[in-house]
Amino acid sequence: MNGLSRQQTIKGEAIVAGRGLFTGLPATLRFRSAPPNSGVTFVRCDAPEPVRIAAHVDNLTKRARRSSLRNGTLSIETVEHCLAAVRGLGIDNLTIELDNAEVPAGDGSAQVFTDALQSAGLEEQDAERGCLNIRDTIRVVEGDAELVAWPGEPDILDIIYELDYGEGSPVGHQIHRYSLERESFLREIAPARTFVTEREAEQLRSAGLGSHLTYKDILVIGPNGPIENEFRFANECVRHKILDLVGDLMLYGGFVCGHIYARKSGHSLNHELVRKLIEQRNTAAFRDRLSGPPKLDVAKVQRILPHRYPMLLIDRVIEIDGDRRAVGIKNVTINEPFFPGHYPRIPIMPGVLIIEAMAQLGGILLSQKLEHTGKVAVLLSLDRVKFRRPVTPGDQLIITANSRRVKARTGEVFCQAHVGQDLAAEATIRFMLVDAEAS
Repeated sequence: MNGLSRQQTIKGEAIVAGRGLFTGLPATLRFRSAPPNSGVTFVRCDAPEPVRIAAHVDNLTKRARRSSLRNGTLSIETVEHCLAAVRGLGIDNLTIELDNAEVPAGDGSAQVFTDALQSAGLEEQDAERGCLNIRDTIRVVEGDAELVAWPGEPDILDIIYELDYGEGSPVGHQIHRYSLERESFLREIAPARTFVTEREAEQLRSAGLGSHLTYKDILVIGPNGPIENEFRFANECVRHKILDLVGDLMLYGGFVCGHIYARKSGHSLNHELVRKLIEQRNTAAFRDRLSGPPKLDVAKVQRILPHRYPMLLIDRVIEIDGDRRAVGIKNVTINEPFFPGHYPRIPIMPGVLIIEAMAQLGGILLSQKLEHTGKVAVLLSLDRVKFRRPVTPGDQLIITANSRRVKARTGEVFCQAHVGQDLAAEATIRFMLVDAEAS
C-alpha cells in the first residue's frame, strides 16, 4: 500500500470524544502509538483493571448492523469506522483506549478518526510490513448477498461494491470501484457516512437504538432523498459500504490485499470472508511447511525414539518450537501391517495406534528439554481421549503436541491428530521420563 514496506504507528496521541452511534453512550477515545508487530488493540480503561481486546475476528461478538469486539463481559461496539481510518492511513500498530462501551460516532463516517490520527502524525517503524496477499479465489454467500476475493497485484486492495436494496427502495442501485490509497481514501471514502432508510430508522428507534440521533446526525433516506440532510457524494451509500468492508477486513489482524467483489454484503458476511482468508492463510502456510525440509527426518527420529518397525509411527517432524510445541507426520498406507486384520474389508487404523503416534511425537517434544537428554518418555496415563473420524489408507496424519506441565521426571502433553482440516483424535498424555538404559 502506498509503496510502503515498513510498518507505521503514530508519533503522538490524539483524542476523539462523542456519543456512540447505537447506544448513545458518551465516550472518549484516545489513540496511542504501539510497538512493531503488535497490531491494533482496543483497551477498555473504565474497568477496574484495563482490559485489552485485539482487533481480530476471534474476538467478535454477534451484533446486528455493526462490528463489535468482546473480552469476557466487556465489549467495544461499532469499531468498523475507526478501523477503516487506521487501514486507510496505513497504520499497522496502534493502541486505542476507550472509557465506555461504544466508539464515538462522529458524523457516522471515518473522518473524525482520520483527522485525529493525522493530527498525531505518522511514524515509520523498523519492521517490515507483512500483508496478506490473497492466493486463491474465495466466495462466501448469504442469501442473495455475496463476497468474492481473488489474487491481485501484491500489496494492493481493489474493491468493487454493488449496492442493491431492490425495487422500491429509496436507495438506488449503485456500483463503485475503488483501489485503496491514502490520499484517495481521505477524499473519496472516509467522508462517506453511515445511512439508513426512513423505515429502518423507525425500526431502530422502536428497538431503543439511536434514539438520541436527529436527521442532522445521521443520513436517513426517505422517498425523496436525505431527510433534512444532503449527500456528500451522489453515490455516498455505496462508498460507505466500501468503508465498512475496509474496516471489517482489518479484523484479519493486518492488511488484506487482492481483488474483492461485494454484492449486498453486510458485516456478518464481511466477517465470514475474513475467517475464510485466515483459513486459507493457515492452510497455505502448512502446505509450505510440508513441502520444505523436515526439522527431523526419520533418521533423526530414530536417534531419539527407541521404536522400530512396525511400531515407529512418526515419519518426520516438520515443526518444533523448543520443548513447547512440535508438529509431526504419519503417512498411512495400505501396506501397514495392521490393515489385513483391522479390518479386511474396511481398513481402519486402530485408535490405539493413533494414540501411540501422538505419544511418540510427545516423547520427541519432551526430549528437547536439556534435562531430559538421554531419557525416554514412557506412557504413564491418558486423559480426555476422543476419536472424531476414522483414519484410512491414503490419509496423512498431521500430529501436533503441546507441552503442558513438564518436570524433571514427568511430563504432560496435549496432542491432536488431523487429516487435512478434520480432527481425527485428541488426548492429554502423561509420561514418565526414564533412563534410556532402563527402558
